Amino acid sequence: MKLLLAVDDASALAEALRREGHHVVATSDATSLAAAADDLLLDPGAGALLSAVAEADAVVLEVRRDTLTAAVVAVCDRTATRIVPLCTDDASMRLAEVFGLEQPLALAIEGWRLSDVLGAAPARPASAPSPRPGPRVIVVWGPAGAPGRSTVAVELAVELARGGRHVGLVDADSHAPSIALALGLADEGPGFAAACRQAERGGLDPRELSRVSVPLGGSGVDVLTGLNRPSRWPELSGTRVERALSVCRDWTDYTVVDVAASLERDEEIVSDLDGPRRNAATLAALRCADLVVAVAGADPVGVARFLRAHSDLRATIGATPVVVLANRLRPSALGIDPRGQVRRTLDRFGGIGDMWFLPMDPRSADAALLAARPIAEIAPKSPFTLSLRRFVGEAIVTAPTTRPPRRTSRRIAGAERISDGV
Repeated sequence: MKLLLAVDDASALAEALRREGHHVVATSDATSLAAAADDLLLDPGAGALLSAVAEADAVVLEVRRDTLTAAVVAVCDRTATRIVPLCTDDASMRLAEVFGLEQPLALAIEGWRLSDVLGAAPARPASAPSPRPGPRVIVVWGPAGAPGRSTVAVELAVELARGGRHVGLVDADSHAPSIALALGLADEGPGFAAACRQAERGGLDPRELSRVSVPLGGSGVDVLTGLNRPSRWPELSGTRVERALSVCRDWTDYTVVDVAASLERDEEIVSDLDGPRRNAATLAALRCADLVVAVAGADPVGVARFLRAHSDLRATIGATPVVVLANRLRPSALGIDPRGQVRRTLDRFGGIGDMWFLPMDPRSADAALLAARPIAEIAPKSPFTLSLRRFVGEAIVTAPTTRPPRRTSRRIAGAERISDGV
């Protein structure tokens, strides 16, 4: 195969590829190809370099913002030359995905491994659209009355971490932070408040987030603990929270944020216009969210509270997608057909047609609280864990584009998606 290497210090890689039987038609540093593609007239060597692109079957390119550009992709498309991206970090991998390049590889890859990849066919045609990226920042919200926001946030983070994903769990509750207490983590450390302060100064980066976070065992979840005293709520200002969550997008694959219930803005009327707002952290997190998981208590009082607050939630987040979780479902509080009763009520009074259900599982929840560990770790086969796992698979990680088939049995261990006609 004829190759063009656009990699800084490409001599060793070129020699290794020649030993594997490939013909390296040209080598250059990582920026020369981008400069040649941008302006042929200003670069005297551009003609020869672009001729090498046309001659090559593939361009092995070191991916950076200044090397992988629209002009480079356009030149390779015109000459039907495949681009093989070599990436150094998560940012360069995301950049390759933005341009629709499949199979991003590590920059330090051995020559024989790269040769195997070059000999393999692409995973999908180059003209096929790249898969839709999933939500990066997921905010777990629920109305007043303790519907189980923090429990859902913890278990959601643990489930998202399955399969080797890196997940951040953020306690942004400015009224009653509880994640550190529930998981037995020290809340005297810097946590999310320190991340917010660093973000305001402009000194926050993914490395700093890793320093101030606390790993949750070997689950792949890093926790940014909340305030150890609720009186410290002015530290979580809206601007600080927005900047910190923006950095979290580059820190983890998913960031799960637990927020307080209140969405009120009445405090602006009776306080200094430039002063801090206690609900600013919740409002800022919801504005930054790619997806909002709205938790409702599956009982008459919980459903009523959810419906009253749902309109305020929609006014706050605009067009941001919302998925509804009815938590602690039990026939003893609703009677016959509890799923149907909750579904019909939310559909009639809130226009909510799609929702998921989590069963009441006090034995597993109490065991997890006693051990100060997630439910998924203490009771991995519990009804609650299986229900949430199914919710993650259907609504977040691989959300289906069509409705699931009609089910004929009501005896389902996992969460059941309820929609019109199902």
